[in-house]
Amino acid sequence: MFIGHYAPALLAAALPHAPRLGTLFVAAQLVDLAFFALTLLNIEHLRLVPGSNAQTSLDLYHMPYTHSLLGTTAFAAFWVAGARLSHVPWHATMIGALVVLSHWPIDWLVHLPDLTLAGQPPKLGLGLWATPLVARPLELALTAAAFAWYVRRTRPAGRYATLALVTLAAAMLAAQLVDWSAAPPTRIVDPIHPALPLTALAAFTVLALLATWVGRTRRFALGPRLRTL
Repeated sequence: MFIGHYAPALLAAALPHAPRLGTLFVAAQLVDLAFFALTLLNIEHLRLVPGSNAQTSLDLYHMPYTHSLLGTTAFAAFWVAGARLSHVPWHATMIGALVVLSHWPIDWLVHLPDLTLAGQPPKLGLGLWATPLVARPLELALTAAAFAWYVRRTRPAGRYATLALVTLAAAMLAAQLVDWSAAPPTRIVDPIHPALPLTALAAFTVLALLATWVGRTRRFALGPRLRTL
């Protein structure tokens, strides 16, 4: 998934005393941020394969550190350590860590078998990417429902609250449509051009910045909100 990973962030941001939405957007994609950074360093690897599956041409054939269950758990632990060093309260810390952890089971739903438990086979993945008529509506529905929940549980608290919210929603939808409409390659591309991971990292950064804007213009609707990250 792409924007579907942000559903847990939107749900969590509607909880009292949760970190701000921008922080949780980083947590939701922390694993992929690390993955694309590691591909630039030639530590983890992907390639483009024509007809790899019906949803995408990405063949994520080597990502033992970021997309193993053990690796994702380690990133969650890293999140906890960083938050505690920053004196973030435990409840906010654990909410963020759970959003980090959500990455692996969400990927398990859609990925063809390329995930692992600890970096070695067996490779796991339910494979909904092979059925775009299921995977795409599911991703949109999960994200839209989480977005609606966030809006319902928060209230505007700034001059540009509506503009920020609409801009974030439009940017998320646009990014997802661009991802889905990418032209498939005519041959195997391995190694990939650095432009691909750089574009992904830029997209994650822009969405996190927009989410930060939204978080600053909305407040928890059912009571006072503890100031956290």
